[in-house]
Amino acid sequence: MDRPDLPLNALRVFEVAMRQGSFTRAAVELRVTQAAVSHQIARLEDLLGTTLFLRTPQGLMPTDEGLLLFPVLEHGFEAISRVLDQLGGRRDVEVLKVGVNTTFALGWLLPRLDAFQRLHPEVDLRVSTNNNRVEILREGLDMAIRFGSGAWTGHDAVPLMEAPLAPLCAPAMAGRLKCPADLGKVTLLRSYRSAEWPGWFDAAGAACPPVTGPVLDSSVALAELAASGAGAALLPVRMFERYLEQGRLAQPFGATVAAGKYYLAWPSDRPFTAAMKSFSNWLTNGSGGV
Repeated sequence: MDRPDLPLNALRVFEVAMRQGSFTRAAVELRVTQAAVSHQIARLEDLLGTTLFLRTPQGLMPTDEGLLLFPVLEHGFEAISRVLDQLGGRRDVEVLKVGVNTTFALGWLLPRLDAFQRLHPEVDLRVSTNNNRVEILREGLDMAIRFGSGAWTGHDAVPLMEAPLAPLCAPAMAGRLKCPADLGKVTLLRSYRSAEWPGWFDAAGAACPPVTGPVLDSSVALAELAASGAGAALLPVRMFERYLEQGRLAQPFGATVAAGKYYLAWPSDRPFTAAMKSFSNWLTNGSGGV
């Protein structure tokens, strides 16, 4: 079957634009102008005789044709990259790109990365952090460690650890809190998950006071604010053991509430590579200490 003489550069530009979800961000990654990206996409659409993107007031939206083409190109370029690494003398090394919830990265993963690399020198692990909002395909990742239910459409996931929440605050503040009801006298710092504080007070057998403290989208930011004495934050205790050991935070009450688990997730249709298997096994079979 004859195929159009498609320019490799235009295909690469399309793959990056799909992954980034923006011509502007694609231009930054490719180190070209936005106009150059737009030109390459228009050229590719003309050669294919089909529209790959819809330009809408809400942003760039891929068409069905674009969605069909993207995973083929993404896997193809990744395969090319692996072969080029081999030709460049990295015959036994496989790149693994993992997006990690920032709280999990700082509280558990990063202190253990040296141990993983010693066990698996054949894996070139590249970690990017996020505040639990991650799109694996669009961001060019292989896997992601996320917090939640584990039920993400189009993805497989394995549980890593539970992370029950408890109030944490500066030690001086903890000394003034004699019972859960006393939390009504301090500022209750909030995440974007509004049901967490009512759930904890229910578990502690106390009425939930009005929760009007500032809302932050990062548990790490909440922990820092709580450590400064600004209020009490509901946090996954296991991720902040270092804060507790250093005396920066204290846990005034033992009651906890379940809010979800940390999971390792990956696209269901993605081939499970040797590096993905090594990382998954390390996290789940006890080697990583989860």
